[in-house]
Amino acid sequence: MTLASLAVQALNGLAEAASLFLVAVGLSLIFGVSRIVNFAHGSLYMLGLYVAWTLVQAWGDVAAGFWGAMLASALLIGLLGAIVELSVLRRIYRAPEMFQLLATFALVLVLEDLALWLWGPEDLLGPLAPGLEGSVPILGRYFPVYDLVLIGIGAAVWLGLWLLLNRSHWGRQIRAATQDREMLGALGVNSAWLFTSVFALGAFLAGLAGALQLPRQPANLGLDLAVIGDVFVVVVVGGMGSISGAALASLIIAQLKALCIALGVVELFGIQVAFPKLTLVVEFLFMAVVLVFRPWGLLGKPLALSRTAAGAEAPLQPAGRGPRVLALVVAVLVLGLPLLSETVPYATVIAQDMLIAVVFGVSLHFMMGLGGMVSFGHAAYFGLGAYGVALAFKSFGWSMAASLLAAPVLAGAAALLFGWFCVRLAGVYLAMLTLAFAQIVWSVVYQWDAVTGGSNGMIGVWPERWLSGDRWYWFVAVVAIVVVWLVRRLAFSHFGLALRATRDSAMRADALGINVKRVQLVGFCVAGVLAGVAGGLFVFSKGGVSPETLMVSTSVDALVMVLMGGIQQLAGPVVGGVVFTAMRDYFVGITQYWGALFGAVILLIVMAFPQGIAGQFARWSARRQK
Repeated sequence: MTLASLAVQALNGLAEAASLFLVAVGLSLIFGVSRIVNFAHGSLYMLGLYVAWTLVQAWGDVAAGFWGAMLASALLIGLLGAIVELSVLRRIYRAPEMFQLLATFALVLVLEDLALWLWGPEDLLGPLAPGLEGSVPILGRYFPVYDLVLIGIGAAVWLGLWLLLNRSHWGRQIRAATQDREMLGALGVNSAWLFTSVFALGAFLAGLAGALQLPRQPANLGLDLAVIGDVFVVVVVGGMGSISGAALASLIIAQLKALCIALGVVELFGIQVAFPKLTLVVEFLFMAVVLVFRPWGLLGKPLALSRTAAGAEAPLQPAGRGPRVLALVVAVLVLGLPLLSETVPYATVIAQDMLIAVVFGVSLHFMMGLGGMVSFGHAAYFGLGAYGVALAFKSFGWSMAASLLAAPVLAGAAALLFGWFCVRLAGVYLAMLTLAFAQIVWSVVYQWDAVTGGSNGMIGVWPERWLSGDRWYWFVAVVAIVVVWLVRRLAFSHFGLALRATRDSAMRADALGINVKRVQLVGFCVAGVLAGVAGGLFVFSKGGVSPETLMVSTSVDALVMVLMGGIQQLAGPVVGGVVFTAMRDYFVGITQYWGALFGAVILLIVMAFPQGIAGQFARWSARRQK
């Protein structure tokens, strides 16, 4: 590799770092003050690009019109961010943090369909920046002038933010809010409007980052979720709330990607390594390494606890006679549903999807609700369970029964390996490490064509004749009922009590002689095994599996089920899995904008039932008994 190639790749890395920093620094600011992990930040970035395209079309392809459109689109997205904070997020600041996360995910669905309605499904390619269309020679190679300007803009934004946060009264208030929001309010600062202004600034930066990409990439509806993973990585690796950390992490990650592209295919110890393929996962590998050795990020600090957080959760109570009778009636109805197949022919198909969703949701709830361990990468164990069955059944020729056993074994082994690292962290850092491992698994599955089928996946995995049709439905139903019953028994066992103790106070649990990390690791593994069971049922129900089962969206689906139903209730993931599947199937059938409708319903549930559907019914029941 020549010096010129290295220099150009380094400059490419700087341009990518500037782009990544501009969008990530806004999220870092928002999290530092509000403690909200804003999934909708990628949507603001996407809308910034769409709005810039529209304004450039209206104002003309001249320098004044182009740069005016860049600034105007960023201002409009900043205004949108302020409206979102005032109308939605301000109402749920005192709700549990995971419900705030659910609300921002609902916003993703709403904003994506808003873009679909306004601009349609086609990609929109913008013009080159007027006067910056050419390239400059770099050691005999050429580099785009616009990318050099982008590097300069990134550096200018970093300097401006540093001066704002360190040399202004408003900046000092922001830094104080990142340390102790409640004390700041006690000193007379209007923290509500401070939150609004910071959210507007973060949205402005996201919109600016998106707008500046207009000459480099087309506006499309997939940008929101495509960018949010990289943004999360930058913010977490740099340290949540650290501006300089976001800049450093952006630079390192962008340069790592550029280096992988520059290296190409290299032979190491007789083995050919295709480094360009690592660009799909290199940032997650780097994040995993950083979090294992530096849990708070490169320049981050331990997060201060919020005094407004919800108090200790009420202890679980064994179900009374009424709930037990209701559960028995539901189980009988589920098992008897095939008898109504002639009347409602599609009922068993929907019910089967609901049952698999319930198993998947229960698996995540076991580690989140009982163990307090949040996961953004639970799809890894669901997908590994599905691929384990497909490989055993199709590639190895195992029987159906033996193949189904491969699902929990493979998922449990992965959970044991990943969990050993994950349980050493807590909060959002633990969640992001689970995401990193899930993305690593997805990358391997996506690119291992010879074994997993790559992007095409594996098809033709259907139940054997002796367990096909209604018999397969009954099998899924029995497994789901057994899983729900087993988790309930575990919740009230000595292990379940120990797991809940580590959730409520790890220090007190340790003082009582509980091996906190061991208990959490076992809980992590149980959750992985159950997710693998759900994946095994899924692959035989759908006839195949693809890498999409390992993507972030699958993990988010599980989070939505758990939070929608209620994380404090054992019945929460059951209710959430049923409601989630029913709503999605119904909304998809009635409108192409089903995502917006789905997101709006989720927002209503979050604001009306901050404890989830099952949690709200439990509160009503408790009030009646009084």
